Amino acid sequence: MKRVHVLMIAALLLTGLSVAGIAETAVSVLDIDPGVQVIGLGGAGTALAQGAETLYYNSAGLSALPGISFSSFYASYLGSASYSSLALTFQNWGIGMLMFNASNIAGYNNDGDPTDALSYGNTALLLGFGINPKDLPFIPALPIDFSLGARIKYLSVNNGTVNGSGFSFDLAYRMTFSSIRIGPIGLSDMALGVTANNLFGGVNYDAHGESMAMSLRIGGAMKIADMILLTSDLDLGGGFHIGAAYSPVQTLTLRAGVLTQTGGMSITLGMGLNIQGFILDYAYITHPTLPGTHRVSLSIDFSGLDLSGFGRSLRSFLP
Repeated sequence: MKRVHVLMIAALLLTGLSVAGIAETAVSVLDIDPGVQVIGLGGAGTALAQGAETLYYNSAGLSALPGISFSSFYASYLGSASYSSLALTFQNWGIGMLMFNASNIAGYNNDGDPTDALSYGNTALLLGFGINPKDLPFIPALPIDFSLGARIKYLSVNNGTVNGSGFSFDLAYRMTFSSIRIGPIGLSDMALGVTANNLFGGVNYDAHGESMAMSLRIGGAMKIADMILLTSDLDLGGGFHIGAAYSPVQTLTLRAGVLTQTGGMSITLGMGLNIQGFILDYAYITHPTLPGTHRVSLSIDFSGLDLSGFGRSLRSFLP
């Protein structure tokens, strides 16, 4: 009975959805849309290939990354649950870790009497890989530009006094299109992405097992006049994500988005500052039933890092 109460509270924190059928389907940190940049866009990241957060949304996009990227973020839920992550990506592959921990959850026995405080924790390890066939010398030239990806996820669960672990497997696809012009307006960075998540796998406990819900997600993205990014995702299991980003200058990006799910609708807002490869991002997400959540992240894009320029900037602040 304690375990059910922990899962109910964790599910509310994670998604705000109904917990019906929770004994058969695992609720975990993998059910939260990760990152900060993409969350500022309403979580619509399936068609994007931007930095280390690409690992979370479409592993096929890893083939489009120009070099090494590192990202970390943190969020707090109601002051009693924390959600954080680390990700490191290279061209074609990436590794990451997602962590969710809730403590001091009130527990109750079968008679409804309070018991000791409980805890609920998840740690997920991710390994992703993406490849574009045109990068393979033995593949002939193809009429379309696309990449394929795969991701394996390991999940460790601490649910009060019960522990469990398991694996799941994802596949991904991303296709890009040539830039076009409609009158004076140029359209660029057009892409289509598809991910099939949790094709097989689950979480095993001592006495039983839980499956991870399979999902199929389709997304599209494009940039208008090299200043406005539009992106959207459709989760065929139920849910729609749409977002927009505006970059008035190269170092500043403003973001906004909307995401819907069974529990209701959330609005997201965000901004990012890119100072010579050091990127600070912030996002705010409303929740259908709980107070809104703030997320902050620090990322480093080593491919765009100007070490000499950073040194000059640092010397200007020194006596």
